[in-house]
Amino acid sequence: MVTLDLDREMRVEVDVSNFAIRGVLLMKCEDERWRPVTYISKLLNEAKKNYEIHNKEMLAIIQCLDVVATTSHKD
Repeated sequence: MVTLDLDREMRVEVDVSNFAIRGVLLMKCEDERWRPVTYISKLLNEAKKNYEIHNKEMLAIIQCLDVVATTSHKD
């Protein structure tokens, strides 16, 4: 894992299923390799298990970015 640098290119990759979501925020480093900044993995509650797949993907993106926003304000 690397430290967040807001001046660098970033992307979020997610994977969802009927019972869980996973997401990772990646940052492009000086060596042109994508390295993880943070990740999430959460089980879905009964209501969220009924979400359409694209809504589960958006939930994973939002929760991954929320981790970054929360941790970056602690500094």
